[in-house]
Amino acid sequence: MNRSRMDRFSRSVDRSNRATLPRRMKMNLLNCDILFFCSIFIFKFCSLANCDKMLKIKTPKTLKTKRALDKRAPKLVENAKKTLILHGTKTSYVLNAVLAQIFHLKKGLAVKFSRKNENIRPFESSGETSLEFFSLKTDCSFFVFGSHSKKRPNNLILGRMYDHHIYDLVEVGVENFKPIESFKYDKKIAPRQGSKPFFAFIGENFESVDELKHLKEVLLDHFRGEIVENLNLTGVDRVFVCTAISSTTVSFKHCAIRLKKSGTSIPRIELIEVGPSMDLVVRRHRLPNEAVKKQAMKAAPTQPKKIKNVSRDEVKGKIGKIYMPDQQVGGLALSNNIKGLKRERREGKTKDKRDDHDLSKKKMRTEESQ
Repeated sequence: MNRSRMDRFSRSVDRSNRATLPRRMKMNLLNCDILFFCSIFIFKFCSLANCDKMLKIKTPKTLKTKRALDKRAPKLVENAKKTLILHGTKTSYVLNAVLAQIFHLKKGLAVKFSRKNENIRPFESSGETSLEFFSLKTDCSFFVFGSHSKKRPNNLILGRMYDHHIYDLVEVGVENFKPIESFKYDKKIAPRQGSKPFFAFIGENFESVDELKHLKEVLLDHFRGEIVENLNLTGVDRVFVCTAISSTTVSFKHCAIRLKKSGTSIPRIELIEVGPSMDLVVRRHRLPNEAVKKQAMKAAPTQPKKIKNVSRDEVKGKIGKIYMPDQQVGGLALSNNIKGLKRERREGKTKDKRDDHDLSKKKMRTEESQ
């Protein structure tokens, strides 16, 4: 086929001139359209099947896997919660620095993904499946998701999980960001990794505005660290200062605590800003469902369950009472084939033989003496 003939053939297959095509070529184009729509349907069906496969939880086949699943299961007394840090399809230089600084603050209790995630879109029902799968895979109860777009620049989404499903979401915009490197201070007072922080929420809007109330709860859960019963005040070396500038803007600062002499038993406290520092502008937020909230807020019982017939003594320790019913041993039927009885019979027979032997010896001695 020469070039001019090929050009004529390609012009004849134009969809705008489909009416002028011969019947055989119309059937071929129709078959191509059918194959195209079938391939789209198969692709969507396979993607849904893969999502269901990702979220499917298999039953444990060994005791080791059962113990591992029980360790990850929801508990009344919870373990230290980890945070999952992810990137969206597009992120800015500022947002990458913010995510890196959050990972540095939560080092030891954070997992950071470096790849971009196109399928994750919080606040959309179809874009939360992959996020819940990553939460289940890494055993993380919190997540921080960063994305950047023209409509929402430097966008940061903070969320919490319950049973590896999204519990609630808060979306904020980052402004006036200052990294740790921009602050100059004595490195001796730098906060240590894993230390417990103080929180200072300044402003009436944290009690009156619903968005800031919700943001306060999320920030407390994200940065409080592991829950402990006793705390040494000399080991507390950092404080997060959150100031409500307006009904939608919160100034977030990280400061180090420096203890100085005051002439009394209570030392004087100085705050030295060590970074990071940023302004958080609340954009969207989603509260948890009431039924899920009631289940998630279930607390462990404060008093231990009373055990019957068990008491404690300072000297004797743990004392228990055991009630035994009447055994009625006299009414038990005993068989004659008991080994203990046979042994007694054998011992009795040997004893009788010894007695007879002794008697015969005595008779013989008496006879000899006579």
